[in-house]
Amino acid sequence: MLLSILQGIFNKKSDTALNELVRKAKNGDEKTMDDLLIAFSPFMKKTASFVCNRFIDESDEEFSVAMVGFHEALLRFEPEEKASLTTFAHLIMKRRLIDHMRKESMRNQNILLTIDDDGDEKNLDYVFDESSIFFYSEEQRAAARREELADYSKLLKDYGLSFKELAEVSPKHADSRKTAFQIAQIIAETPEFYKHLTETKKLPMKRLIEVVEVSRKTIERNRKYIIAVTLLLKHDFTYLQDYVKGELI
Repeated sequence: MLLSILQGIFNKKSDTALNELVRKAKNGDEKTMDDLLIAFSPFMKKTASFVCNRFIDESDEEFSVAMVGFHEALLRFEPEEKASLTTFAHLIMKRRLIDHMRKESMRNQNILLTIDDDGDEKNLDYVFDESSIFFYSEEQRAAARREELADYSKLLKDYGLSFKELAEVSPKHADSRKTAFQIAQIIAETPEFYKHLTETKKLPMKRLIEVVEVSRKTIERNRKYIIAVTLLLKHDFTYLQDYVKGELI
């Protein structure tokens, strides 16, 4: 019964009933949780295939990883924010799949090493903590922020954008802004998508719709905001990125 209800939801593209099912699953309704996992299995396979760049079916370990990621997304998703479940879940599943592939690579190769200029070996997983090295005075930090703003403004100009225009077109509602930000994060983390953006100065609309399952109209409406956030995430704007850390998944 629940699966037929879900099918109706997808056909009508209505989020209301789906959000209610998500709430039930989050509140411990195991039957609803199982039905949601079954109903979204095709989406999990599509996402896993996209991330792994090969066909994935239920027998592959990567599918299980994707399912765990989708389960996590259901538990973390907040329906009242009215953001897109599939966009949110795509990000979570992609993170889990990438972590899985890295662990598998480590297991197969024992440890990944790289050679520096002096011929010394160092672990690729070493975390470089910039904050432990750069200690700016407040004046120096302000100067660095101004420089970043100037560089960001120049970068936006290459895409026909400006701060004034972004202030006018940025999504007014938190849920729309959150969905647009998540789409930008997907583009920034997907080399194929980002390459398309930088080469054409346009969003990879066809592939985006396939991955995030958000309407073309929604993406078009937030196109400029999505591009601006993508560029911010992909460039070394240390101070500007501090303002959006809370939005990152």
